[in-house]
Amino acid sequence: MITIIAMMFLYAMIAFVTNLAAPVGKIWGASFDDPAQAERMGMLGNLFNFLAYLIMGIPAGNILSKYGYKKTALAAIVLGFLGIGVQWLSGVSSSFAVYLTGALLCGFCVCMLNTVTNPMLNLLGGGGNRGNQLNMIGGTLNSLSGSLTPMLVGAIIGESLVGKTIADVNIMLYMAMGVFALIFIILLLTPIAEPEGAGQQITYERSAWSFRHFVLGTIAIFFYVGVEVGVPATLISYLKPTAGFAAASFVAGLYWLLMLIGRTIGSFIGGKVSSRAMVICVASVAIALMVGAMIGGDAVQVMMPTNWAFVMAPMPIAALLIMLVGLCTSVMWGSIFNMATEGLGKYTAKASGIFMMMVVGGGVVPQIQSMIAAHDCLISYIVPVIGVAYILWYALVGSKNVNKDIKID
Repeated sequence: MITIIAMMFLYAMIAFVTNLAAPVGKIWGASFDDPAQAERMGMLGNLFNFLAYLIMGIPAGNILSKYGYKKTALAAIVLGFLGIGVQWLSGVSSSFAVYLTGALLCGFCVCMLNTVTNPMLNLLGGGGNRGNQLNMIGGTLNSLSGSLTPMLVGAIIGESLVGKTIADVNIMLYMAMGVFALIFIILLLTPIAEPEGAGQQITYERSAWSFRHFVLGTIAIFFYVGVEVGVPATLISYLKPTAGFAAASFVAGLYWLLMLIGRTIGSFIGGKVSSRAMVICVASVAIALMVGAMIGGDAVQVMMPTNWAFVMAPMPIAALLIMLVGLCTSVMWGSIFNMATEGLGKYTAKASGIFMMMVVGGGVVPQIQSMIAAHDCLISYIVPVIGVAYILWYALVGSKNVNKDIKID
């Protein structure tokens, strides 16, 4: 139980660090005069944050295999503290390059934390539906942290980004460094039960790439993380011109809040409903919602909360439909991971590192979407629609383990 709680705590930190990238990036983007350039540059910090997964994915898996869960997590926390510190330094030096360096270091941190938390919770749950259920519970805390981050940044900055710098959100950076310092001490003093064989040399007869359902699962996670990040980030760009930055950030935060609700529900039903059935259902609904938003646009206005007092204001129905996608994406991560690593046995740690590489989709896909969003925000949602369509196919066809005959010691 102590180990599970520690992993849950790390899950929350992953979202806190990751979700700082989009709103803080918008602050940097506002310093560029050209709107299209501002949109692209505003997502560049997010790109660097997720580019780290491509660089660190396999090394993180190797570190996990060699040194075990606890040492890997502690090293990740140190990187996170340094990354946030470098971002703070970028505000002092007014250097965009320094900020991007900090975003990259934070990416290394969350990549390593993800490499630890997912297989550990899956292992503690004994795999299958129970393992997926623990990942859902961790995802619930992840979403709570994720939903609060853009809301807090929006509340601190206000309605306009004009004249604002990263120094204006120093309180968030101090908070992140403080939490990292605290969790480092807690984890250092917490006994973590390593799985059998952790930290020992393991002989691998083949590569994790030899499992077809795992390879297709890595592509699914590439698209999933891109969808998860791009959908709310573009929602801020869509609402900002008419509603203001604070209101737009709050609505984007509601997307993450809905992910929290979805993961809470998923944590209760995850032990009874298969990952495959869950993804088929939510992927279908997500596609319908985004297509509906693209078609509905500004035609209909609905009342939505826009600040911490939950003051209601009229918003395009497209904003509501896009926000509801959070309910659908909420259960995808754990379910895709569960399907992709099912039956891998001792290859799970190696596979987890490879899996983390493909999280780079969280930087690549939103960057592609932002290029289209610079001209039309709603049309840009064709990008996540394509991504979710692949995820639906993976759940229907690609997730079937055709390598069951491979003997795993």
